[in-house]
Amino acid sequence: MHGRHLLIAACLALGGPAASALEGDAEAAQAKTSMCMGCHGIPGYRTAFPDVYPVPKLGGQHAAYLVRALQAYRDGERSHPTMRAIAASLSEQDMADLAAYYSVAGGEAQ
Repeated sequence: MHGRHLLIAACLALGGPAASALEGDAEAAQAKTSMCMGCHGIPGYRTAFPDVYPVPKLGGQHAAYLVRALQAYRDGERSHPTMRAIAASLSEQDMADLAAYYSVAGGEAQ
């Protein structure tokens, strides 16, 4: 499979089996990363919600993990308000595309 297209399993139920698979397009995600780069694109950046903590590196993460994390923010299972608002604005395809991009981005993004 080409680097820009990854087949990812999107777990739709917490801890449940993969309910569907979306093909993420890393190339299409490049136009969607601006909302991520403000925090995740700054090396060594820390945020102050609720306590000061380092912002996680996205590059090189597993695609399925990234999709599940975005779904958890959207669904309120994770509590960061900024991430919840961003995730709520994303379609399942957007999530799959971003996950495909960051899973192959390696060290390109914090």
